[in-house]
Amino acid sequence: MQRADNRKFDEMRKVKITNQYLMHAEGSVLIEMGNTKVICTASVEDKTAQHLKGTGRGWVTAEYGMLPRSTGTRKQRDASRGKIDGRTMEIQRLIGRSLRSVTDLDKLGERTIWIDCDVIQADGGTRTASITGAFIAMAEAMKWMKDKGMISSIPVKSFVSAVSVGIVGNEILLDLPYEEDSSAKVDMNVVMTDKGEYIEVQGTGEDSPFQSEELFKMLALAEKGCKELNLLQKEIIGDLE
Repeated sequence: MQRADNRKFDEMRKVKITNQYLMHAEGSVLIEMGNTKVICTASVEDKTAQHLKGTGRGWVTAEYGMLPRSTGTRKQRDASRGKIDGRTMEIQRLIGRSLRSVTDLDKLGERTIWIDCDVIQADGGTRTASITGAFIAMAEAMKWMKDKGMISSIPVKSFVSAVSVGIVGNEILLDLPYEEDSSAKVDMNVVMTDKGEYIEVQGTGEDSPFQSEELFKMLALAEKGCKELNLLQKEIIGDLE
């Protein structure tokens, strides 16, 4: 099939990451994956989560949101609705889990790194872009902590990135924009480390069940995309020793 943007089936959208995007946050990036744009910030708080007080361990947690006109029609703010919708809760928990899985919380000390991911323009893959960008913001915040003498080393065990894959028509495709995602028979989000380890795999047969052979092909394609993102992350962040 011919993709709308003429990409090959295994080709990522153009990825652009602007580091230190905001002046106040300890870590911040603007990540652009095709037409999807997300601002990711990391803020350091000098206290840990309530359930970890007195343990010497830190915490990493995330909040996620979409600006009202990040989508084709205006999306009502959670604040005006009086509650967080289920999708938002699911995504921010996924971001937090993904980052905690590669963080040595003992070395962080009794501190919290707050991750905020704000979608300013959505065209598919907002959760995967958020994870990929948030990792860079978190790493920059940790470098700031090390410079301030708050930690002796960067408490990161692996890099982490995420990408979408899916089956559209009869083709397995990498990095789906909204047009492909909305018509996909199978939609999957994969979160991986730079060591080839899986953190989370979210896959759904939206239109019909899928076979194990198709699953393995999607996972292989997702690994290819995540490796490309890891290389870009390492170019931006540099040495984390």
